[in-house]
Amino acid sequence: MNHDVKKENGFRSILNVNRLVHEPARLLILAILESIKNADFLFLQKQTGLTRGNLSSHLSKLETFGYIEIKKEFVEKIPRTLLAITDLGRTEFMQYCESTAQFLEDCMK
Repeated sequence: MNHDVKKENGFRSILNVNRLVHEPARLLILAILESIKNADFLFLQKQTGLTRGNLSSHLSKLETFGYIEIKKEFVEKIPRTLLAITDLGRTEFMQYCESTAQFLEDCMK
């Protein structure tokens, strides 16, 4: 296989990337949750800059696929939503990072 064909196949590898993780807002959410044990909704909203509705929508999708866990609790009668990445979410995020890094490395060759 010649160099150009290998490079072309390397470029196509990006087509197999996990699209649930690839969406910028969800990628940011997973990156933040990967770096800390858990976060509450307001912290995540502030860090991402997303609106309440937009953040809620992305969190629901990530929860549906088992990438994050959402816990609701009360602190002195005030509702609080805690978010944490699951083992599956961590695995998918890391695979996404590795695939993307490989794609970028192939582009630079």
